Amino acid sequence: MKKIAFFTFLLFSFLGYSQKKSLEAQLITESISIDGKLNEPAWQNAPIASDFVMYQPDNGKPIPENQKTEVKVLYNNDAIYVGVMMYDNEPNKILKEISQRDNFGTADIFGVFINGFNDGQQSFEFFVSAADVQGDCIMTDVNGEDYSWDAVWISKAAMTDNGWIVEIKIPYAALRFSEEDKQIWGINFFREIKRERKKYTWNLIDTKLGTFTQQNGLLEGIQNIKPPTRLFLMPYASYYLNAADHQKTYATIKGGMDIKYGINDAFTLDAILIPDFGQTKYDDQILNLGPFEQQFNENRAFFTEGTDLFNKGNMFYSRRIGGRPSTEPTLNEHEEIIEEVQNVNLINALKISGRTKKGLGVGILNAITEKTFTTIKDTISGETRREVVEPLTNYNVLVLDQRFRKNSSVTLINTNVTRNGNFRDANVTGLAWDLNTKANTYNLSGNVKYSLINDTEDKNGVFSTLSFAETSGNYRYSLGSDFVSKDFDPNDLGINFYTNYYNFYGNGNYRILNPTKLFNSFKIDYDMYLELNKDSGKVQENKISSEVNITTIKNNYYGLGVVFYPLESNDYYEPRAENRYVIIPRKIETWGSISTNYNKKFALDLNPSIIFTNEAGRMAYGADIGPRYRFNDKLLLTYTFSFNRKNNNKGYIDSIDDDNNESTPETIIFANRNVITYSNTLSGKYALNSAMTLNLAVRQYWSYAENKENLELQPDGTLTPYPEYTENKNSSFYSWNTDLSYSWWFAPGSQLSILYRNNASNFERVIDKDFKHNVSALLNNEALKHIFSISVKYFIDYNAVKNKVRKRA
Repeated sequence: MKKIAFFTFLLFSFLGYSQKKSLEAQLITESISIDGKLNEPAWQNAPIASDFVMYQPDNGKPIPENQKTEVKVLYNNDAIYVGVMMYDNEPNKILKEISQRDNFGTADIFGVFINGFNDGQQSFEFFVSAADVQGDCIMTDVNGEDYSWDAVWISKAAMTDNGWIVEIKIPYAALRFSEEDKQIWGINFFREIKRERKKYTWNLIDTKLGTFTQQNGLLEGIQNIKPPTRLFLMPYASYYLNAADHQKTYATIKGGMDIKYGINDAFTLDAILIPDFGQTKYDDQILNLGPFEQQFNENRAFFTEGTDLFNKGNMFYSRRIGGRPSTEPTLNEHEEIIEEVQNVNLINALKISGRTKKGLGVGILNAITEKTFTTIKDTISGETRREVVEPLTNYNVLVLDQRFRKNSSVTLINTNVTRNGNFRDANVTGLAWDLNTKANTYNLSGNVKYSLINDTEDKNGVFSTLSFAETSGNYRYSLGSDFVSKDFDPNDLGINFYTNYYNFYGNGNYRILNPTKLFNSFKIDYDMYLELNKDSGKVQENKISSEVNITTIKNNYYGLGVVFYPLESNDYYEPRAENRYVIIPRKIETWGSISTNYNKKFALDLNPSIIFTNEAGRMAYGADIGPRYRFNDKLLLTYTFSFNRKNNNKGYIDSIDDDNNESTPETIIFANRNVITYSNTLSGKYALNSAMTLNLAVRQYWSYAENKENLELQPDGTLTPYPEYTENKNSSFYSWNTDLSYSWWFAPGSQLSILYRNNASNFERVIDKDFKHNVSALLNNEALKHIFSISVKYFIDYNAVKNKVRKRA
């Protein structure tokens, strides 16, 4: 009997899990109050979606009866409504930390995933936590979850004696669907029980397959609705008060508007009129001793929201728009810059994006920055002059992405930068492909890019990559190769550092798909990488690595990795000179990572690492230590201390040209140096309620490079002593940033933000190793700037205004 019952269970499991579940949406005429009570009669008669199954960690296991979840869906001419009852046998243990929007902290979560075209391409995901905090994102299999996308919708979570309830209203303006009379949407429901770290979905998401968005269930029954006019206006006003020691305090008032317009059922126009990014998060600057610029994260909402199409082919780096000028001023003798430009002002920007029913995604982004001058002073005569460092510039990105079979795509991308006058122009075109078998078991991906630069000397280059991977099951692997020509240059609107090479790489990994007695998750990776200079055939990079990542039954994470560099490599970039290279010795690196269960009030993150080379005394080591403490559901503090030390590091400091002999190569000076870095970061959150939070972010950073011996780079890549060079090229950079902010979502889509910020940074050649003195000097000198700002943005929905006017009429 036990065997019969077992095989019967397997049969029903197979029949249930191999087919998409379906739910009928109920048409309503009565009004629904979003209060978390589900007491309207329409809720009582609606069909129920239940029988949730586990997504992680024990994939496919049914949810316990005492934690069952029941979901109902209603609709009318304006919106769909989702009502959820989540039972819990221990309701007093439900975690409900209050956090900011899109950051759920330690709280139970409910989510609804909607694909209005039921094409498996992307889902709009809406989440509500047990603390009544909203989150939303766009989900694609290629790019994952993009939480920079924000919609305007209404929800309410409420606790009960036997669990908790969520009630949601999602206006059609927040979704995308066709104009057909009879709608069939892809839909799934999600629940996370945080204290157990268990995630469930209504329709099974099979983790053996390399896809998420194609495993939705079906929502049927919605008829005779029409996509609304999607026109949203977001006017804003900002006030800034700037002050610094020994400088005049001044106030600035700004105002402008963002516009979102639904061109049709699939495409949306986003536009910025008079941009204002004054409250954007500060950049974490570092002491950059390398040959390449520091890459920063994008924190401006316009350039992060809904940009999955523009990220295809890895050709778009949005920080180029409104970043530093593209040219440096020409200084004559006895001249100096007295007004250096840090960022070019953005005049306006717009983007059009969407996808047709047949799977064609179209993305167009355009931005214009203003003509920018720097001020230069003659130190003898005192006269000043202005020089253009960035002309009026147009940035443009075009993407055509054709998806097919719900899991594959071919993409054409073009980026173009046109500068007014006799300045550098750039054009880059790419073709990318991401091809998956019907069963999502194998993947073939790659791209080809071509760059064309029009400057004083035109140049063009090519980048190509191809990889093949098995993407399902316990054992998976991948193989690939890249080829990059010397003159490939996408950096006017993209970012790429390494050129003139070809490489080969491979990966093999094993993972468990269901928990064991010891682990909730276990994965081991093995990687190999070899990179060769295209002209000389010399090894530029090589490594063999292995790492293990584990989550225990108690939800503590452990990671361990070892990286071998078995061959000497040749760095063609650090010398900052054509066809010159420096030899990098063989080395071995090991690292560890520990992250204890965040469900507990106290948790700790620890990440140590150490590198040994086969060169005497040359090594590096460091660690990040991050304790965090959740005092209650409202207050959380996180602190991170980072330390890193490089002993006998070899790096470029200067070069000397022999102007009298063109046949003699320039002398390239390196230094044998110790590089030490400290940073302290404190972040805190106090939530007054789910709509109001106080946030604190403090970062202190100090890094210095102390040169012990000057070295000359030889033509064969070796370094020899060079005592003739005596100039001080020590480096010491320290910075301070503080953000204290108050955020209030006073209406759907409408926000009041109050921010106090102070920041300062300094670079010196003289190293003061008194840590306390360094920090106090930075906080008490005239470089410290204070900014107080208030910003209000208000969300206006054309449909809501139109309905109000009709009612009054």
